[in-house]
Amino acid sequence: MSTTQSERLRGLLEPLVSAADLDLEEIEVSRAGRRRMLRIIVDSEEGATLDACAELSRAVSEKLDETDAMGEEEYVLEVSSPGADRPLLQHHHYVRATGRLAKFQLNDGDEFVARILTVDDEGLDLEIPGVKGRKPTARRVAFADIAKARVELEFSRKDKKEEEA
Repeated sequence: MSTTQSERLRGLLEPLVSAADLDLEEIEVSRAGRRRMLRIIVDSEEGATLDACAELSRAVSEKLDETDAMGEEEYVLEVSSPGADRPLLQHHHYVRATGRLAKFQLNDGDEFVARILTVDDEGLDLEIPGVKGRKPTARRVAFADIAKARVELEFSRKDKKEEEA
């Protein structure tokens, strides 16, 4: 996809996404056999619900039908949330993941899993879980030192509201 098409799509769709109280995280156009796939990833502070994605999908479909932004060729439209194990790429991703476990790969090759405790402009305060009866340890990581980070799935995670009570 050319940068021009990506910018056109973002400019066209961002007002619709904002009107739905969502954030436009990503627009991706790819091939799926003979058709193209337009994947739109949205999120919000509370998360993007299935109903919100379905409603936005209808609005996006109508808007794309009114314009030639996707050209004449057939395409499949998919509007979804980033998923539970989302990559952490931007500052607000880390803020939204506060309280969650994440897997970190640092620029020096160090890899570990830790809970995100706080986020500021320079980096993160983390808690690395204790292993075999050991106490958890605190660690500070600067954003500049992070090569990759991804939220880890937790099946027995305490809800933030439970922890505050």
